[in-house]
This record gives sequence, C-alpha cells and structure tokens, in this order.
Amino acid sequence: MSKILVLFFLIMFVIGTDTFLISPLLPTLQDRFGVPTEMAGWMMGAYTLGSAVFALIAGPLSDGWDRKKVMLSGLTCFAVSTCLCGFAVDFWTMCLFRFLAGVSAAFTAPQVWASIPTLFPPAKISKVLGVAYAGLAVSQALGVPIGSLLAASNWSLPFWTIGLFSLLLAVAVFFAVPSMKPHHHQGTKPSILKRYVPLLESGKARGTFLAYFFVHLGSSAAFAFLGKWMTDRFYLSIDEAGYVIIFLGLGNFLGSLCSPYVIKALNQFQTMAVGMLIIISAYIILPHVSSVNIVKGVYFFIFAILGILFPLMVGLLNSLNPTIRGTISSLATSTMNGATTFGAWMAGLLYAGFNGYSAVGIFTGICLACSLLVFITSGVLSTQAAKAEAKSNA
Repeated sequence: MSKILVLFFLIMFVIGTDTFLISPLLPTLQDRFGVPTEMAGWMMGAYTLGSAVFALIAGPLSDGWDRKKVMLSGLTCFAVSTCLCGFAVDFWTMCLFRFLAGVSAAFTAPQVWASIPTLFPPAKISKVLGVAYAGLAVSQALGVPIGSLLAASNWSLPFWTIGLFSLLLAVAVFFAVPSMKPHHHQGTKPSILKRYVPLLESGKARGTFLAYFFVHLGSSAAFAFLGKWMTDRFYLSIDEAGYVIIFLGLGNFLGSLCSPYVIKALNQFQTMAVGMLIIISAYIILPHVSSVNIVKGVYFFIFAILGILFPLMVGLLNSLNPTIRGTISSLATSTMNGATTFGAWMAGLLYAGFNGYSAVGIFTGICLACSLLVFITSGVLSTQAAKAEAKSNA
C-alpha cells in the first residue's frame, strides 16, 4: 500500500505542477506567440476550462467504470497532451493542447480521491487524503519553480518533462494499482443529472458552492498574472519569478497542516471570518509593496491562511449531503476550474486596462468579500457550529 500512497502523491504533484506552470511562463509565451495581455490569461484558462466542463461528467460516469482503467486512460492522455504543449506553434494550438490536458486531468484527479476509501482501511483514509493533498501543495513549492528553471533554457522543456514523467506514472499505475470495478449491478445506474438534483434543490448547497466559486475566482485572478506583474514591476527573469512561487507552496503546505488545530481553537465561523478579512486586506495592499522580499512574505502569509481555509471549505461542501460525496467532489472540481478560467480572463482584462496589478488586487478583495458574505448568509457555517455544539454537549 505504501507504493500506491507514493504513486497518488506523485500523480497529484504532476497535475498540480501542470495546472500552475503557466503563471511564471506567461511573459515568455506571450512574447513568443505575440499575444496581447488581455488574451494571455487564456493559456491558463484553457486548461481549467477543459477540466471544469468535463469534471461535471467525469465523476458520475467513472462511478460506473473500473477506476483503475479510468485513471490509467486519463493519465496517459494527460501525458500526451502536456507533451504536445511543448510543440505548440502559436497561441491557438497552445490553448487547444492545454484544453485537452485539462480534460484529461478531469478524468484523472477525481479517481485518486475516489480510490483512497476503496483501497485503504478507514483508520488510514484521512492520513492518505492528507498525503495526496500535500502533492498539490508541494507542486507549488517545488514543481513550478523547477519548471521555471527548465524553461529558462527552453520554454518547451517543462511540458516535455511533465509529460514524460506522467507517462512513467501511467506505467506504474498499470502494475501497482488493483482493479476497482463498480459494485452496482447493470441496469441500476442512476443518471448523471439525477445525482445533482439534491444539490440544485438545496438553497444552502447553492449558496455554499457560490461562495466556493467566489473564493477561487479571486485567488486565481491574482495568481494568473503574478508572474507577469513580477516581471513588469521588479524585472525578474522567468526562473526568478518561479522562485517566488516557492513561498506560495510552502505557505499552503504549512497552512494545510495547521488547519485542524486552528479550526478547533477558533471554531469554523471565526476561522472563516478572520482568515478572509486578513487576506482581503493583504491582496489589496500587495500591488503597492516595493520589495520582492516583501512580496514573498505577503504571499507566504496569504497562502498559509488559504491552506487553513480550503480544507474547511471542502469539509463544508462534503457536509451538504454525505450520500453523494462523489458528485459533490466533481461539482467542486468543476466550480474551482470554472472560477479559475473566468478569473484568468478577468485578470487579463483588468491588468491591461486598469493600471496593472492594483486593479487585480481590488478585484480579488471584492471576490473574497462576496465569498465570506455568501458563506455566512447560506447558513452552512451556523449549521456546522450547531452540530459541533450538539456533539460537544452529548
């Protein structure tokens, strides 16, 4: 089982690296393909668009298939489409290959989360989930800077490296992961749409997913043009911009480790309110700092708090309806990637039209404020607080 644990960590690591890689490469790719700033964000948005659209059907469909075959097929297609990104000849071919990589990731990543409860005993599930999530955090801390360092010699090299490594992981999945066939009988499969009906009919669920959309909309807008802003403001090279992202990943990793202890000390409502207000202020102030070292410190702080808040948000989503957690995970993935797509597009328009990164910071602050407001008004925080209090009294 330890081999499978390492394998799942590495799968999430390469998917996370590929997701975030475009940000530090954006100035280089923009110059190479002659793309205006307001359109450049689509090289990141195309990936998340593909993932957002197909995640809605990938999760429910894969419940009726052998998860190993879905994971193997998705990872192989992910490897091929990512390699093709290194051969892109213009903006549109890059967007096409990034879209295909996103579609492949939509079939791959959910299988990791869904396979863990099947392959591991209940006592180890939370630990294994934490290890898999750590793969995403480490991808920010190490994967993206390594990719930026490779791109300093050739912009295609990071895509080829990720693609080839993903292909090796696909071979490892073939030999190490057992088959995971569905348990239901033929003819009893519920339709995809019916799986989403309980969420669509619940006002609390709609509000919670809307709040989740806003938080990713704001944070992804700020991240998409971070590399572009640091290049314009501080004249950093592509590898130097990648090094700054190390601090984002380290902050996210540290925050995710501390999250259960912070929530226990403050409670869910206070953690959400205090954390959101702090990072709203930080995002608005960030574009006006005058030192790269201060940028590193502020982003480390921001992502440490986000690392605390994201597990809380996922827990709130899963609490909406425990009987359809797989469908909730698919919808959450789609919501996140849809927000990232729109955020990257909005960041490009704002950066080009309204004095660079300052407008992006204000937009992010407004999105996070909307997220906090919707989280509070949806009632999900008060519901969870009441459940925690009842459990404590019992």
